[in-house]
Amino acid sequence: MRTRWTGRRCDSGERVHIEAEDGVIQSILPASEPVEREDELWISPGWIDLQVNGFAGFDLNGDVTTEHDIAEVAHALFSHGVTSFCPTVITGSAARIRQAMRAIHAACENNGLLAEVIPGIHLEGPYLSAEDGPRGAHDRAHIRNPDPAEFADWQQAAGGRIALCTVAPEKEGAAPFIRELCETGVKVSIGHTMANPEQLQQAVAAGAAMSTHLGNGAHPVLPRHPNYIWEQLAEDALTAMFIADGHHLGASALKSMLRAKQNRFILVSDSVMFGGMPPGRYRSAIGHEVELLANGRLQTAADPRILAGSAQPLVCGIENAMKLGGISLKDAIDAVTKRPAEAMGWPGLGSLRAGARANLTLFCVEAGSRIRVRQTVVGGRTVWSEELASR
Repeated sequence: MRTRWTGRRCDSGERVHIEAEDGVIQSILPASEPVEREDELWISPGWIDLQVNGFAGFDLNGDVTTEHDIAEVAHALFSHGVTSFCPTVITGSAARIRQAMRAIHAACENNGLLAEVIPGIHLEGPYLSAEDGPRGAHDRAHIRNPDPAEFADWQQAAGGRIALCTVAPEKEGAAPFIRELCETGVKVSIGHTMANPEQLQQAVAAGAAMSTHLGNGAHPVLPRHPNYIWEQLAEDALTAMFIADGHHLGASALKSMLRAKQNRFILVSDSVMFGGMPPGRYRSAIGHEVELLANGRLQTAADPRILAGSAQPLVCGIENAMKLGGISLKDAIDAVTKRPAEAMGWPGLGSLRAGARANLTLFCVEAGSRIRVRQTVVGGRTVWSEELASR
């Protein structure tokens, strides 16, 4: 059965008809019909979020991660335009990480839609800095040096689905560990680090190609230069992930970092289970006791300077990248489609072309930079729409 959508491409502004069959885009043709409504749809490849710890009250890092948690996070993300995401498993005991990996693997094996929307798992820790600041809200008790055998055990539990691993280059054995992961096809990102320039260069030489939420997971006060943020901004071999939720990076920092990285940046949400929940204090595996403020800032109760992930969906980062960072709609959308797909080596995702997966996000832009998601399509099938949600 063929399905069809009409709207303006985000990359060119051209109004087109997109047709798909069996989950694959078959054709993209110019649309000559007159526009019938002022808020005509924009069409982009489906949005990709490489860092999702939970959302809408469902936690992927609790004591026990369930298939239900994973499915509910996915369905909540659909309403915000996300068609692909990396469940992100953070620092914890070996047993807890293994259990989460098994649950995600089982969820994908038992649910075809989840297998479609989860192209890989992001392991963020436990091979991170134990230092206050760079450690962020990760539990110091479980921070440790890279262990190839331990990682292999988790990869087996995940059914080979771990696609991205965040590592601090200064950890003992980090460089050979990074090289080994890269040789097996796992992408490595530098993060939660206080590495010196030499250690950062060793990580890049070993194959690290990304920076996890650059500008965060850092000391509150740093030497003006050199420091590990400047070093990663200046390294052209690193694609930087940024959290543009309005809290992780101030407007001037976000604007400067986007300019520094030019077309080598990706937007992520780093969302946790408290996204969409009312303000208050909560218990969490990320940061233990955390406080969600009315303005959406999520911080540790012990030290309000330390953030505990984000309570905002990816769409807020797209809006802020345009509003605060001063970039174009095309550039912002590329940062959640084309660039993450290229960085992760997922050729079927992130592009509008015949032969690509029919993962689409259809939306309107209101009041300059406010984005209103209208429809989310995975494999040619509508998984969420404004019309269906209003019934």
